[in-house]
Amino acid sequence: MKKQKLTALKIADLRPFPGNPFHLVEDEKLMELSESIKEFGMAAPILTRSAEDGDGYEVIAGQRRVRAAELAGVESIPAFVLPLDHDRAVITLVDSNIQRESILPSERAFAYKMKLDAMKRQGYRTDLTSNQVGAKLQTDGIVAQGFGVGRTTVHRFIRLTELIPQILQMVDEGRIAITPGAELSFLTREEQQNLLITMESEEATPSLAQAQRMKKLSQEGRLDMDAIFSIMTEEKGNQKETVKIGMDKLKKYFSTGTTPQQMVEAIIRLLERELQRKRNRDSR
Repeated sequence: MKKQKLTALKIADLRPFPGNPFHLVEDEKLMELSESIKEFGMAAPILTRSAEDGDGYEVIAGQRRVRAAELAGVESIPAFVLPLDHDRAVITLVDSNIQRESILPSERAFAYKMKLDAMKRQGYRTDLTSNQVGAKLQTDGIVAQGFGVGRTTVHRFIRLTELIPQILQMVDEGRIAITPGAELSFLTREEQQNLLITMESEEATPSLAQAQRMKKLSQEGRLDMDAIFSIMTEEKGNQKETVKIGMDKLKKYFSTGTTPQQMVEAIIRLLERELQRKRNRDSR
């Protein structure tokens, strides 16, 4: 590819790339970026391509910078317009964004899937192929190598794209771990809906073992509502008495992006400090 010239594009002519799996969150960091752009300008140009309908440009990398510049009242920003077809644009988009901080499991899942599908359409073979030194690698193996993860990890994340939105959100929130989530993705949508109803009524989420059992029953055509309820309400061997507090009650006390585990740790620290203060008072 020949060297591309830097140009200035009007924000009004920019649009998000279709199907971009990375969410634009208008948080405190975005506002800080906006203030920085207002004061110092934009340091790094964005990557774009011409829209296929000829109307404007699609943003491949830099959607947050575009929004921050827009909030700063900037009309034009520096950009490269790359001569990419749709599949090459998808691959570039994923590679440019996947190393960002704080990527949700759902974002990573759809990003892996988008890149894998794009590479297959570009002609990468999905059967085993040999390179010059005799090693064998599939397309998903190439994707995994590019991201520095194993093929199993890529497959596990891609399975999450088969979850219904409500259960996928639970994975994003850390209420369901990645591996159990991948197992639950093999349930039909109706079975997942039944599981969701049970999880909400019982205020419980499945362990890996429970998810695997439900997957097996689903494959055997025996996972009805009664079976789901039986599995979700069974007493685990290592089960301890717990106190459950809904996420909606806790979120207002924590900043955006705080994980459930971080919330628990913060609450424990506060309780420990309060206990220590009480002991100090009692010892006087």
